[in-house]
Amino acid sequence: MKKSVLKAYAKLAIRMGVNIQKNQELIITANVNDNYFVKYLVEEAYKAKAKLVTVEWVSDEVEKLTNQKASLKTLTEFPLWKEEKLKYQVENLPARLYVDSSDPDAMAGVDQDKMTEVRKVIGPKIMKYREQMDNKYQWCIIGIPGEAWAHKVFPDLPVKKAVSKLWDAILEVTRINGDPIDNWNKHNAFLQDKTDKLNNLNIKKFIYKSKSSGTDFTIEKDERLIFESGNEKTISGVVYNPNMPTEECFTSPKKYSANGVIYSSKALSVMGKVVDNFGFRFEDGKAVEVFAKKEEDKAILEKLISIDEGASRLGEIALVPFSSPINKTGILFYSTLYDENACCHVALGRAFEECIKDFTNKSEKEIKDIDLNKSVIHVDFMIGTADLDIVGETYDGKTVQIFKDGEFAI
Repeated sequence: MKKSVLKAYAKLAIRMGVNIQKNQELIITANVNDNYFVKYLVEEAYKAKAKLVTVEWVSDEVEKLTNQKASLKTLTEFPLWKEEKLKYQVENLPARLYVDSSDPDAMAGVDQDKMTEVRKVIGPKIMKYREQMDNKYQWCIIGIPGEAWAHKVFPDLPVKKAVSKLWDAILEVTRINGDPIDNWNKHNAFLQDKTDKLNNLNIKKFIYKSKSSGTDFTIEKDERLIFESGNEKTISGVVYNPNMPTEECFTSPKKYSANGVIYSSKALSVMGKVVDNFGFRFEDGKAVEVFAKKEEDKAILEKLISIDEGASRLGEIALVPFSSPINKTGILFYSTLYDENACCHVALGRAFEECIKDFTNKSEKEIKDIDLNKSVIHVDFMIGTADLDIVGETYDGKTVQIFKDGEFAI
């Protein structure tokens, strides 16, 4: 990949993604193999007057070995240095940039029961600090090709060609061609237009139906919640883009309102393994049954929704046209960042407080009264199909066709 293109992508991530502010710290999380690109992120951040840039290096191979070899007792310990690190972040609010190049099957062969127990213990300890930082700092996730990931996406190509082809796809759907900043400003304006239309409808209930997948379920939205999309804003007023790419208009549902069956339309990389051909049956908001073609996939999903009480409920519904640029590539990325923006999706787990209307002016009591779903997980899975219909019932008693044959009808 040309140096000029890598620098343009890095500039987009720093200036439009996290939108680093003068004298603000930045923490970048990236794979040890990604230094060739990360150095341009660091360079661009300092050009934008960042106070300090810290890189936290990760490794699929090391993480797998740690999960396999370290004892459960060791993995569930939360040493003081980790807690102090989180306290520092709560106090100083550094921006966070995540560079994802992970192998979708990185944790294949690892004891899933062990991993589940670790998340059950460690998740709440981290969440305590994360909740104190919510909506107060900028964060962004971008992707670059790792060799194992590229081979998974393009198994019939030599590794170098697979990496090159995945780079091309990532840059295309991230709107790098031409003027990236201008492209994203126009794209955010388009998403905002759709979001405004959805919010003006004031929808209470969503009715999903897809003959091809078997999805047939309903879910409701509290009148005090709104749809969001594209860029977001911190409580202090800094605008940033958390997902690059993004094609969704999203909100959080009432935690007890989901009923019916919902099926995945794309494979999902979850807990370090790819699962496919799965679904859930919901009763009064809770996933009470898991469907999967493979028993091992069913077992992983059952462990996922058992991590805590909120893991079995939905924290997000997101609307994405089936004709999205990502879906048009015809590529299954095996990465939630990309695949969730290919078509409509929902998410198990944690809901979004920022979807509360006039959120920044709400008191803690007002936020708690809405009773949004809480969980240490937030796992998106794709449900959009070419024949997906979504009908909305509004708070003033009207019926509106929101999606018809996989596309917006508004």
